[in-house]
Amino acid sequence: MIICSCNAISDKDIHAAIDWIRAADQRTIITPGKIYRALGKTPDCGGCMKLFVASMRANPNLEVPMELRGLRSQRRLPHEGRQKGHRISQQGAAG
Repeated sequence: MIICSCNAISDKDIHAAIDWIRAADQRTIITPGKIYRALGKTPDCGGCMKLFVASMRANPNLEVPMELRGLRSQRRLPHEGRQKGHRISQQGAAG
């Protein structure tokens, strides 16, 4: 089935690209952009993106590598870990 009519990309093309990318690098996160690049194409209008991503998700090789899972859920320190009073006051800088 044709997924991207602008570039004539089929669901089989998407799955082949995902399989090729995963075989080349087990630790990579596969994105639509990487698939387009693997196919030697560039996105045009973006109208296919919902269907493109749905087709990607149907491939079992799309999974995020285990060591990269949960990075978003890790607790981040507020203010990049700085103490609350990390800035020089206006008065101290003027003198």
